[in-house]
Amino acid sequence: MSESNLSTLYDQIGAEKIEELVRAFYPKVYSNPELSPLFEGNIKEIMRKQRMFLTQFTGGPALYSQEFGPPAMRQRHLPFEITPLRAQCWLRCMKEAFEEVGLDQHPAGEFFYSRLQQVAGIMVNSA
Repeated sequence: MSESNLSTLYDQIGAEKIEELVRAFYPKVYSNPELSPLFEGNIKEIMRKQRMFLTQFTGGPALYSQEFGPPAMRQRHLPFEITPLRAQCWLRCMKEAFEEVGLDQHPAGEFFYSRLQQVAGIMVNSA
């Protein structure tokens, strides 16, 4: 990633790919029996928040913070029981979405996914 060190993940991946990822990810989440109970509410709003978060997370505009304040994702998810199994299911859905949209073949994809693995680990809040 020599030249890419000069740009953000967002610059390398782009808003369109983030949108594709979010659209590919949520059908997988909602069809997963471990995860679907955690994702109640308006799916369009949930997807909008995820798109905003991933934009900011990858170094793009701070859309999430502008509307909701600092992401503080672990704190925001404390009301939900996130077990190691659920974190692994979330990652599996994300990996499948990466593959579906071609991010697994993207030069920045491996780094992006490794960052999401870190997030998944941080989110675990129950055994």
